[in-house]
Amino acid sequence: MRAAIERVEARIEAACRRAGRKREEVTLVAVSKTFPVETVAQAYAAGLRIFGENRPQELKNKVLALPDDIEWHFIGHLQTNKIKYVAGKAQLIHSVDSMHLAQALSDYAVSKQLTETILVQVNVSEEISKHGFEPDEAPERFLEIAALPGLQVKGLMGMAPFSDDEARVRSAFRKLRTIQNAIVQQVPQADSSALSMGMSGDFEIAIEEGSTIIRVGTALFGSRGR
Repeated sequence: MRAAIERVEARIEAACRRAGRKREEVTLVAVSKTFPVETVAQAYAAGLRIFGENRPQELKNKVLALPDDIEWHFIGHLQTNKIKYVAGKAQLIHSVDSMHLAQALSDYAVSKQLTETILVQVNVSEEISKHGFEPDEAPERFLEIAALPGLQVKGLMGMAPFSDDEARVRSAFRKLRTIQNAIVQQVPQADSSALSMGMSGDFEIAIEEGSTIIRVGTALFGSRGR
């Protein structure tokens, strides 16, 4: 585990150097989805403190079983009937991909006197299989969601297409950065500073294109089961 972490860290640092950025500008989320509690505990012992899950019940179970100082991120598609398993447990929800979900999260947060910190997901790959707002509507929806009570919007999340074509991958990440810039131009005081983009196969490109949060699973934990 330590060797895998060191390899990923070396890749992050090299990408930051190429981009003229500081290592501390990029947050590593260790994507522990489908891995057992014991594996997460090993990663914790090796120094990792931020973990990402995409199944609400699995997140709830791991929160109960693992140390309290872990920062949990929810990165998967969230159904409204599963909000209760995630709200108040995940420090950041990356995947708010519809107005329906945003409103339901807002209603739940208000009812429980919570503030949920979230990212707005944009379908920058423009693939039917991906969730998220369409790029052309994303700035408007971002501002609408930011106005909802009980929510603190910190930025955007997106996924590049699964492709060996670096130009396509880079274009998707650049598109998310362009949307972020459009939001800032419309409402300079809007907090859209977080850009969650980049996974095991493409996080170096994402860092070069301005990612502030990378979601890395396979490069840390190996191939996962179902």
